[in-house]
Amino acid sequence: MQICTLTMRGLFLTLMQRLTLAFSPWAAWALFCMFGIPVYGKTPAAKEGRDPAIAAVLADVSPARVQATIEKLVSFHTRSTLSSGAPPAGTPSGQGIVAARDWIRGEFERYSQACGGCLEVKTDAFTEPAGDRVPKPTEIVNVYAVLRGRDAEEAKRIVLVTGHYDSRNSDNDDANGAAPGANDDASGTAVSLECARVLSRLKFPATIIFLTVAGEEQGLYGSSHFAKMAKEQGWQLEAVLNNDIVGGDRSEGRSPDTVRVFSEGIPLSASDDDVRLIRGLGGESDSPSRQIARYVAETASAFGTELKPTLVFRLDRYLRGGDHSAFNRQGFAGIRFTEYRENYNHQHQNVRTENGIEYGDLAKFVDCDYVAKVARLNAAALASLASAPAPPGKVRLQAKELQNDSTLTWEAVPRAAAYEVLWRETTSPTWDHWDPAGNETHATLKISKDNVIFAVRSVDPAGHRSLAVVPQPER
Repeated sequence: MQICTLTMRGLFLTLMQRLTLAFSPWAAWALFCMFGIPVYGKTPAAKEGRDPAIAAVLADVSPARVQATIEKLVSFHTRSTLSSGAPPAGTPSGQGIVAARDWIRGEFERYSQACGGCLEVKTDAFTEPAGDRVPKPTEIVNVYAVLRGRDAEEAKRIVLVTGHYDSRNSDNDDANGAAPGANDDASGTAVSLECARVLSRLKFPATIIFLTVAGEEQGLYGSSHFAKMAKEQGWQLEAVLNNDIVGGDRSEGRSPDTVRVFSEGIPLSASDDDVRLIRGLGGESDSPSRQIARYVAETASAFGTELKPTLVFRLDRYLRGGDHSAFNRQGFAGIRFTEYRENYNHQHQNVRTENGIEYGDLAKFVDCDYVAKVARLNAAALASLASAPAPPGKVRLQAKELQNDSTLTWEAVPRAAAYEVLWRETTSPTWDHWDPAGNETHATLKISKDNVIFAVRSVDPAGHRSLAVVPQPER
């Protein structure tokens, strides 16, 4: 009889938990007071906790501006990195990759003028020696704008969005033929530019970099150089959002309501010791890059963005690669956004029609409303990360003795008013539960560390949340 009573009480409490979570956090608190049973909420933060200033600038992301950017980039005829030398005889002025990068720089400078000089517009130029897919020494120039954080110390923390502005057709070595590159990757360049335009209206504690790179089609040369520079200069680069082929190609079978988000599992930069630890703890899906992917999904939910991120837990697509992996190799966390279903007839192809099939990466195949949605999602994630405090430091899970309770400790960080402990089943792709820890730097939960994956994140007074940090065991 006692067992039946406990079972019925458990069923009642489970039902009440679900109802209170669905309708009111205050009801959840009342349930805790009545029965002593905590009600754990879902992450991410509820929509009512979203920053209204960020929501306002997201509304200004413009499909018309995205379209104008893509059409302008296509108008340069080719943006092949190999066209960076003196143009061949007969080439119309204002065409080629040099003209394209000058225009991009001009756009960044125009945005900076509009915000009173808030953007530092820069270039990262170098000469790539002859090698794989580069038949002769070639100048490569990355163009970027820096929105410096308003807090001197917090400004050292950096989040970055990127797309590559170079293009190619069927022949990598063809520096003269038409290579419109509307989807691959004028679309990603448009995302970086549009994020710069709208987010430059706000000030953030941390720094945001809006980057466009060249040399991607020849082997990630531009992003590799930039990532090495960041590593050598000791940048505190917390997140890289790479947008490549985000045009929502207008083809049968497309999915206009979702975008893929690729992220590495075991970091490319991991040492043998790191890999052994990851394997021993079952942390194959808890790299820093995976935490960014989860953060993007939570941000989409919090801001109600039109696109649903589909998290793909692999570095990239089969037989393909992207600029985020260049940052991954340098030990930085990065992810890739890509449309859900690609049309390969519209990528790396000479513009032509054969047997009634149109080939070539033309602007008419790009859905600029879709690109604008991708830009809003990127902008929401960038702004949220740049507004949040730093992730908690030195997060540890006590593993000194056998016990079913789990104790976590961490170091406090500036601007954090509180911390939250997250956990999920080992088979779950997302953080499903959280428990507030107040402004303490430790927490003990009556949950076995053997059964779940834990993490901790920081929260500022306005409710901005940091990336989650999975603890290391402390023996």
